[in-house]
Amino acid sequence: MKASILYLFFIILSSLTSANTITVAQKGRINNLGKAIALAKNGDTIIVQKGHYPSYNTIINKSLTILGKDFPVLDAGFREEVITILARQVKLDGFVIKNSKVGSLRDYAGIRIHRTEQVHISNNKLMNNFFGIYISDSKHVSIYNNSTQGTNSAQNSGNGIHMWQCQDIKINNNYSSGHRDGIYFEFVKKSTISNNRSVKNLRYGLHFMFSDDNLYRGNTFKNNGSGVAVMYSKRIRMYNNLFLENWGSSIYGLLLKDISNCDIKHNRFIRNTTGIYMEGCQGINACNNQFLNNGWAMRVLANCVNGEFTRNNFTANSFDVTTNGSLNLNNFNNNYWDKYEGYDLNKNGIGDIPYHPISLYAQLIEQIPQSVMLMRSFMVNLLDKVERAIPSLTPESVKDNHPKMKPWEI
Repeated sequence: MKASILYLFFIILSSLTSANTITVAQKGRINNLGKAIALAKNGDTIIVQKGHYPSYNTIINKSLTILGKDFPVLDAGFREEVITILARQVKLDGFVIKNSKVGSLRDYAGIRIHRTEQVHISNNKLMNNFFGIYISDSKHVSIYNNSTQGTNSAQNSGNGIHMWQCQDIKINNNYSSGHRDGIYFEFVKKSTISNNRSVKNLRYGLHFMFSDDNLYRGNTFKNNGSGVAVMYSKRIRMYNNLFLENWGSSIYGLLLKDISNCDIKHNRFIRNTTGIYMEGCQGINACNNQFLNNGWAMRVLANCVNGEFTRNNFTANSFDVTTNGSLNLNNFNNNYWDKYEGYDLNKNGIGDIPYHPISLYAQLIEQIPQSVMLMRSFMVNLLDKVERAIPSLTPESVKDNHPKMKPWEI
């Protein structure tokens, strides 16, 4: 028995010590990554020295650690994809990956990860690729500290980080700009997007559909073409994100469509055309969020039900809340509204009379968008004050029974 255990120990030790390091250099015997992969065995390390290397869909089909020294360049010259990873337990770190082909029938990428698991992509700079990082049918993949810079062209831009039918993916501390969508999820489950910056993308900073049980935390979505869209998903958690300056016609900080049982907490919505737009949603819990200097803080359509909106701050927005119907099946409670003109006689920090956040003018704009030209006119202000005193046209059921007198510390 002891002899067999000792024999097994030596087998494991020999497998660990048999791992080799292969060096790639432009003027060396091994002068491209494809040759190094062909020579390598599972568990080997490949170090690529600084330089410029052609890479026409170099396929990684072995379990390897591939490290770039001083950011060597892997360049597809717009002829193919740059890298395709098909093996388990691959690490790719420290490269400039650029110039993938653009196609209308195929989604060419800088890095493609397909039908694998336990892959780690870190500290890479992706430039001028159709899709930056494309992950499909994979699980337990980590994408950390990469930057993806697209072409800023509507015809030649795919998504920065694209995921299709994946599970347990971690997207952390990446930067994406100039793509169609900065980060895209479809049929992705139990994954985390944290501490990323998605800035100045052509369409959405973050776009995901049919993706359940995911966490989005600590991200910044700034100045994207259409903001952020979350669609047809369940049990989504969005915490501590910043939605900033997503501004223009039909642009939202956060668009929610047909989602359920979602937590939206401790986020900041600053200078967006619309902070949150909700359609066909149920069971949304939005609390401890900051809405500052938006056109519309929240637009909650009448087909949204069982929403809880509590302990939020609404400050310096043109309109705090609007809806397109009279029936409200959501609850607003204990929020701070800077437009609240009530009183607090017992000094408990809660207003003594309810606050109706939907103004007559906001309802008018919902029906007649051209009436926005009357904003801040004397007549509009007068109509709103009369409506608040004697509500007749605004939804009576949309009210905060316990408005906060001072802002929450968020």
